[in-house]
Amino acid sequence: MLLRRSFASPAYRRQAQDDTWRTVMLSGLCPRGYGRWGERSIADCGVGKTEGGIVLRILKGMWVFCLLFLASPLSLAGAGLKAGVAKVEITPPTGLRMYGFSNRKGGSTGTLDPLMARVLVLEAGEKRLALVILDLGRPFAEAWIQRLREDARKTSGISYVLLAAIHTHSGPAIRDEYPPQKSPDWETGVLEKVEKAIAEACQHLAEARLGTGYGSVDIGHNRLRLEPDGTIFWFERNNTMVPTSPVDPTVSVLRVDTVEGTPLAILVNYACHPVVFGSDNLQYSADYPGVMIRTVEQAFAGKPLCMFVQGAPGDINPYYAVHPLGQDAVKMRDWTGERLGGEAARVAKSIQTAASDATLDFAEDRLEFRPRWNMERFREAVRASWGPEAAESFEQRRGEMPRLPVATVLINKRIALMTVPGEAFVQHQMAWRQRCPVRDAFFLGYANGDYGYFPTIRAASLGGYGAANTATWVEVGAGERMVDHAIVKVYEMLGRLTDIPEDLKK
Repeated sequence: MLLRRSFASPAYRRQAQDDTWRTVMLSGLCPRGYGRWGERSIADCGVGKTEGGIVLRILKGMWVFCLLFLASPLSLAGAGLKAGVAKVEITPPTGLRMYGFSNRKGGSTGTLDPLMARVLVLEAGEKRLALVILDLGRPFAEAWIQRLREDARKTSGISYVLLAAIHTHSGPAIRDEYPPQKSPDWETGVLEKVEKAIAEACQHLAEARLGTGYGSVDIGHNRLRLEPDGTIFWFERNNTMVPTSPVDPTVSVLRVDTVEGTPLAILVNYACHPVVFGSDNLQYSADYPGVMIRTVEQAFAGKPLCMFVQGAPGDINPYYAVHPLGQDAVKMRDWTGERLGGEAARVAKSIQTAASDATLDFAEDRLEFRPRWNMERFREAVRASWGPEAAESFEQRRGEMPRLPVATVLINKRIALMTVPGEAFVQHQMAWRQRCPVRDAFFLGYANGDYGYFPTIRAASLGGYGAANTATWVEVGAGERMVDHAIVKVYEMLGRLTDIPEDLKK
């Protein structure tokens, strides 16, 4: 009762109105016509004027609002980030042609470990981002990515779907195009499963907290070794673990917790080709990333969903690359995955997640590039190196080069992701992390498309597989331009680059 009488007294009411108006002015909420920050003084806006004045009438209308604001300070604070996860098996039927090795004979004969699609949905305000990671060699063709995006928008309100592959060479082959009137077989079913997984993740959206951490582990080497005479040696396997350069041993980890602190998702970003298994393996497998995921999830008693986010391993092989099945390839795969998973789990356990006002910015831009080669000679080279069937599949690359998608994501103004639609060399990842204007910078290769290798300019000049052969067909310097573009986008998302000259801001 005492509190009510205090609020009801005329003196208290007038003083509270004056104090509230000062708060409104200082917070930048002054109504139109009564100035902006620095344009009029508090006195000019009429604090203390009579009830007949316009200011007092405005104050009366705002009075209840301001009391509610003071009584419930969290109600107008920035909404927290929400997150939801889901996974679904996408292992196709046996018998399909497999991805990754041109010298493979015959189709798949079975499944060593199931292939999965893992989904993380983030929501901030009215924006929803779905990150979909596939245990495949590459993403689907562009038409099928668009189909997934449209369906996810309609059924789950997803603003943007980012689709990436782990790049296992023990998955099924994926076409860029299909004959007229013929739809993909197993891909159609996978798209439907992924769409349902996105919907499931949305159904479980809940307030979440984020944290990042970093570690270091060596599981691979640079497979394009520069010899003293300036030539490039194809260094496929490195059983003795001889040091090579450049290599990025950085293990980048993003941890997503519930508000209670329970791990919900753990994203592990690392750059290394998943090719412990070679062409003699005809069974589906996620290669070492599958073991890494299992290792991390076991370290957390199976509570979080772990996701492997492939980086820029265009020139990076695991030490035990293309290991023959008859020489304990499964053991070598497990060693590689457990070594990476152990470090990722250690880092994840050390991360302290925190809540913050949520923001979610993203953009996918199409960049124009020229073909790298004379296209007639390119087709000739493909036929000579890969055979007539491969040459036909490359026929679509004749003529005008398609515009390539580069996506940039900024979470809570401090965690940045950039994507490359293919196989970037590792120094692109290192440059992105070093130059990105926020501390936490994740690089996603094999995302939203597959347009071959993107060597650095220097690597392209030196030569070697992925640097100067038919495996790369986009103009030299494309990788550098993509990194530059993503860095500019992050600066724009931070508000540090605008379209207004400084002259007009004075």
